[in-house]
Amino acid sequence: MSRIGKQPIAIPAGVDVTIDGNTVTVKGPKGELTRSFPEIMTIKREGDDVVVERPDDSREAKSYHGLVRTLISNMVEGVHTGFSKKLQLVGVGYRAALKGTDLELSLGYSHPVIIPAPENITFSVPSQTEIVVFGPSKEQVGQVAANIRKWRKPEPYKGKGIRYEGEMVRRKLGKAAKGD
Repeated sequence: MSRIGKQPIAIPAGVDVTIDGNTVTVKGPKGELTRSFPEIMTIKREGDDVVVERPDDSREAKSYHGLVRTLISNMVEGVHTGFSKKLQLVGVGYRAALKGTDLELSLGYSHPVIIPAPENITFSVPSQTEIVVFGPSKEQVGQVAANIRKWRKPEPYKGKGIRYEGEMVRRKLGKAAKGD
């Protein structure tokens, strides 16, 4: 039995979970998320919990059991508290600013990079070198943060670029001095 899959998902106050066959809709104070799951899994609501069950011990059922439970748990947590990713800009002249809901980045290009905020995603810029991506969907927050990071990945020689908070960039020495 899957250790993760057999755990029930507690539904906090203020969150509404609707199960229609294999489509789960979760509504809460931070937004609404809908997702369809494989037909093989059985999703039931028992009181204030959501339970995911598998029909047998087939390889396919076992592989989906923990995954489906974790995805539903992330949906519930996302609409209740939300998810965020923090990015840091490291480099001379690298700056971030908000223009309405869009993010404007100065990354050493000849033009500023404008990143429009997708639906359900909000940006905040606590300082010129920090960006916070916030939203109810863990998957979408991570993808938007990865797309921002793609504009200037951290390089190993000077460490310049956009990195996740707490990310360690492995540094290289560069050219060795010529010995006489």
